Formats: sequence, structure tokens, C-alpha cells
Amino acid sequence: MNKIKLLPEQISNKIAAGEVVQRPESVVKELLENAIDSGADKIELVIKQAGKTLIQVNDNGCGMSQDDAVLCIQRHATSKITEAEDLEIISTYGFRGEALSSVAAVSILEIRTELADEEIGTFIRIDGGQELLFEKGSFAKGTSVSVKNLFYNTPARRNFLKSNSTELKHIIETFKNIALSHPEIEFQFYNDDDLIFSLNKSDLRNRISDIFGEEIIAETIPVYEPTDYISISGFIAKPIYSGKNRGDQRLFINNRFVNSRIINHAVFSSYEEMINKGDYPFYILFLNMDQAKIDINVHPQKLEVKFDDEKGIYSIVKAVIRKSLGSYDLIPSIKFDNSGEGFSFAGSGNMENKKDNISSYKGKSVFQDEEIDQIFASINTEIKSSIPVADTPFGFSPKGEIYHSQKRDLDNEIEVENDEPVFFLLHKKYILSQIKSGLMIIDAHVAHERILYEKALQSFSRNMPFSQQLLFAQEVQLDPADYELVKELEGYLFSLGFELKLQPKNKVKILGVPPDVKVGSETELLKDILFEYRNYSLNDNTQIVENLAKSFACKAAIKAGYRLTDKEMRLLVDQLFATSRPNVCPHGRPIVIRIQLDEFDKRFGR
Repeated sequence: MNKIKLLPEQISNKIAAGEVVQRPESVVKELLENAIDSGADKIELVIKQAGKTLIQVNDNGCGMSQDDAVLCIQRHATSKITEAEDLEIISTYGFRGEALSSVAAVSILEIRTELADEEIGTFIRIDGGQELLFEKGSFAKGTSVSVKNLFYNTPARRNFLKSNSTELKHIIETFKNIALSHPEIEFQFYNDDDLIFSLNKSDLRNRISDIFGEEIIAETIPVYEPTDYISISGFIAKPIYSGKNRGDQRLFINNRFVNSRIINHAVFSSYEEMINKGDYPFYILFLNMDQAKIDINVHPQKLEVKFDDEKGIYSIVKAVIRKSLGSYDLIPSIKFDNSGEGFSFAGSGNMENKKDNISSYKGKSVFQDEEIDQIFASINTEIKSSIPVADTPFGFSPKGEIYHSQKRDLDNEIEVENDEPVFFLLHKKYILSQIKSGLMIIDAHVAHERILYEKALQSFSRNMPFSQQLLFAQEVQLDPADYELVKELEGYLFSLGFELKLQPKNKVKILGVPPDVKVGSETELLKDILFEYRNYSLNDNTQIVENLAKSFACKAAIKAGYRLTDKEMRLLVDQLFATSRPNVCPHGRPIVIRIQLDEFDKRFGR
């Protein structure tokens, strides 16, 4: 008896679906791309429960005949290619003929479609890959595809889906990419009956403004360079606008969103000595070139490409970006406030309290990729970081048995000679103290992070959270995914000390904040906490309370560049040794290092 058998079609379809349909975002991408390929100029996306219960895409494209509607759900049935040579010049999004059949295998799929010149359309319902219903009827011109109860027949896959806010974030990112690549198409996006995007037909500049906000466009530089080999267009951020988010870089090749380490490295290296370490420039770039000179079949999701001439492409992109940067005045303007207490960079809310403004503007290329570096020999230098920090970061009363034992040990080691200060601040980063056995060094940022982390955990455990009321409420505009995350975490944020009021159109009003938050930094801090929390949620299996406490502590802690007074240093050390684990921060980084006196003697040959 043969041991090897052909799998039943229903099982093989489920296996194939595992590659094509990884999460609700995968379905959204396939359906939106099919709608674009149909020639539609108006597309509507409707999702419920972050796509877990419903994903629906309606378009006014060409529609399908009855025969095509039946064929479109079969594996390897496509209208995009007919022979092997077509793979060399693919200009459409979908072409493999696997998407709808894979989606149908793990969901309840409904298709309503009608040709523009016909009065009767077609309705098909498929349940888990099995055709259940076929009808004729009158429908809107174009096509409507509904995907219900995704992964209902593969519970293991469904259990691996993340929270609604995380899945929604992925969907929104894909929607943004598709909407950016087709500003000539009108898009509407509904989430749980709420309209979160309504994008009219426009050009790229206005589409960027509609999606990311007008303030981003004001801080960008247009890029346009047509050549015989490749045409490059789009927008790049002025160096002063670079930020911490690696997700603000978008590349489109022949109008298809892709990832390319080569292009990314070329852009980042163009900003050498213009941005700070850890910052990433915002950019949206479109590269158009001969389809035969690139290969988009190197990734199952068609997200990666290979170039015939990687070094040539790299050189051209880098030269074009540098030319665009050089054509604009990049020296930031200085804006004086009425109080006369200082100055800040115009248009840069994150740059308050900067010292040595022009020198701190210099940085390094921060894109780290050893393989690319070996090819293109990027420069690696260090820079000094200057980031705004809290005014009065300390208010934590040290107490408890752990504090007393560790504090006693510290006091026994610290030597005070006459009136000399016990603590010294090194490079506005490290607190140095002479102890009997040698030298103690404390990283001020991670020390404060440990303190705030444990204070946050205490806040969650209290029945009456303490909040510092704002004299004037602050309103913050969030993207739809972050707005949904605030709704999900509202109770936890309240326990932490944030008093928030949800507003229409993805806005949140901040009425109160935890007592450790610097006045004027409330809106940026909330955004940073949401961003950090999402990163922890993606890479960590810890619970909501711990993730949120880590996120708050990381973003609210003092940063390198803040000049601590002697009193603040002493208080910081007192509070640090009152915590349960004063030696490591919540992420596991060391806080305290001790260097023995013997080591100094050895170094100096004593």
C-alpha cells in the first residue's frame, strides 16, 4: 500500500492559504489590489473587529461576468498573465491566481459583481472553500467582496492573531501604502461603522497631507529626478524633522510598495552628519523603471525586489537625495518666546531646551546593516544626543525594607571628605560617586526609568490614581490605530494618572497627567507611550500593565543631556536604592557599575 497520497483539495487549499493569508491585513491587501486592477476610481473598505469578523471591499471597477466570477475563486485562475514571458513585465498587483481561493478556504467568502453594460449580476457564497450558493441578481456596478469570520475553520490560526488594535494597525499601514500609491483613486475606510479615512482624488502632495497631516508636508522636500534608466520622485523630510519611528519610510517601485535594504541604506546614508543617532528620516519615494530590470517574485507577499544593477541603483538614489537636500535651506530658524527664557527651533516641538543648537544638528548615518555596509562602506561615527527632559523628575519617597538594607550598604561605602560634593555628573549622562572600594557609576536615565517603572506599577495597584490636572487641556491628533489603542487602554491609562477624554475624528483631550510629566510635553509623551507600548506588545508576551509601565517609564524618564543638580542626583540615588531591583532597568540594562580601586591601581602601574 502506498504511503504517499495526494491531499484532498480542501486540505491543500488550507495549507496554501497559510502562505497567502497570514492575518486580516493580508486579505485587505489582496482585495484592495484586485479592486485597483479592475480599473476602479472609487474604493470602499469596511472592516469589523479589526477584520476578524468582516472585511469588505466595494469598487466601481469593470465587474465580472458570471463565468469569470466562478473562475476567480479557483486556484491558479487569473486574468493577469497567460504565458511565462508575462512574468517579466508584470504591471498589475495580483497575478498568481491564488488570493481569492486561499481566502475562501479559511473564511466565508461572498462576491457580488455586475458588468457595467449588463442589468443582471452574479452572487456567489463560498464557505470554507465549498461553494454553497450561486444566484443571479441586480447589484451595484463593479464588485463587492466580503470576507466573514476569517480563520473560523482553522482555530489554531485564529488564536495566533494579535489584539484588535495591533491587527488594525497592520491594516491601516497597508491601506496607507495603497492609498499613497494611487492618489487618483477615491478611498473610504470604515472601522466598526466609524469613518476613519475619507480620501478624495488628488495628487501625491495632498494625499500625503490628508493621511499624515499638513504639518508633515511643511517639513518635507520634494524629490524629482527623471533619467533614462530610472525616474525618482516623492518627498523626503528635512533633517530637523527626523524621528524615532522606523515605520515612516515608504518605498514604491512601479507603484508597488516594497522593502529594499539597498534603497533604504542609500537614503539614510544621504543624511550623514545631518541627523542624530537613533533618528530615522521620513520619506515617501517612487521609483519607476523597466519592469524587466527588477524581480518582484522573491517574496511570497511581493514585498521585496531584486535589481539587475544594485550598485547603480544605489548610487543614483543617493545622488538624487543628496541633491534634493542640498537644494533647500536646511538651517533651522530660531523662534524666541515672549518669556525671554530661551529659544526653540521653529516647527520642531521635540527640540526644546537644546544646547549648542547647530552642533547638535550634526549626526551620523544610523542605518545599521552589516551586509550593506560591506558593499557600500557607510560611515560610522558617534554623536552627542540632546533630547528634552522633565523639569522636576523626582518625587518618590524611599521606603521599605529593601530600601533600608541597600541604602545602608551604599551609605557605608560612600565617603564624604570635608565639604566636597559626593556626586559628580559626567557628560550629563552618568552619576559618579567615590566609594570605599573604588568608584560607583550610575546611568541617570535608566535609574530614573527603574524608579518610574515601579511608581507606575504602584499606581496600577492603587484604588485612587493620582493625576496632575492641567491648567489648559491639551488636544492631540492621533492616527486611527493609536486612537483605537487609547480606547483599549483608557482604563489602564487612567490608573497610571492620565485623565483623557475621547473626541471625534481620532482626537483625544488630555485633562490630567501623572505627576512626573513635564508641563508642555503631554501630547508628545502620550504618542511616545503608545508607540513604545505597541513595540513591546509585538515583541514581548508580558501583560498590559507591565508593558504600559515599561512604556511610560522609558518615555518619561530624564534623557541624556539633562543637567542634574547635586540635590537631584542625591535624590535620584536615594529613590533608586528604594526600588526592588536597583541594579537593572525594566529592560534588563545595567544601572550601576562599580570599578574597584585595585583596577585603577593596576591601570596606573601602582
